[in-house]
Amino acid sequence: MKSILFDYGGTLDSDGAAWLDRFYLIYKDCGVNVSRERFDRAFYDSEDELSSRFALDGLDLEQTVRLQVRDVLAVLAADRAALAERIAGRFAQESRAHFRRLEATLSRLAGRYRLGVVSNFYGNLDGILRAEGLRGYFSVVADSGVLGMIKPDPKIFLHAASALDSRPEECLMVGDSVPRDMKGAAGVGMKKALVCARAEPPAAGQDWTIRSVAELGNLLA
Repeated sequence: MKSILFDYGGTLDSDGAAWLDRFYLIYKDCGVNVSRERFDRAFYDSEDELSSRFALDGLDLEQTVRLQVRDVLAVLAADRAALAERIAGRFAQESRAHFRRLEATLSRLAGRYRLGVVSNFYGNLDGILRAEGLRGYFSVVADSGVLGMIKPDPKIFLHAASALDSRPEECLMVGDSVPRDMKGAAGVGMKKALVCARAEPPAAGQDWTIRSVAELGNLLA
């Protein structure tokens, strides 16, 4: 194995918790009590339109999610300005704490493998990773918003592998999503590690199940 590819949201910024689930808990803690169905709809509507509504290039993590949160709150709540600051700030703070926990692992892996990111994102993930001090670990950042390819499209995985001068079978894909990461990687012949903190993780054909990216260092030793 020559290269390791990572999903971003739910993989590098948390131990298998998707943005939707993380945000829902934060919104509830901040007093936005709506049904999960209503929240999901507002969240996805905001996420789908974010890159077309705003110029995101150059924004850091907190600035990016603040825009997404404001759009959600425009549907769910009246007190948008103060709530958006609290919600976006807490989300970014939790993500940054997780980045710091993973840095030793990423540094160790980068000394042995070529690393990359493959993410369905808004088009500004490269800049966010730079702002967070993580970009130096990765030789390629395959952002769907830049490439116009969305996981599980095999082309985005093949693009990343090629950028790392690796064949797909020489790559390990690490992600928290079964349909996007595990099935997408399987479709091009990559090895797969599912990040899942659940007591009974799904059987999705993954080669390994890990609770955190932090476990990779020992797993691949």
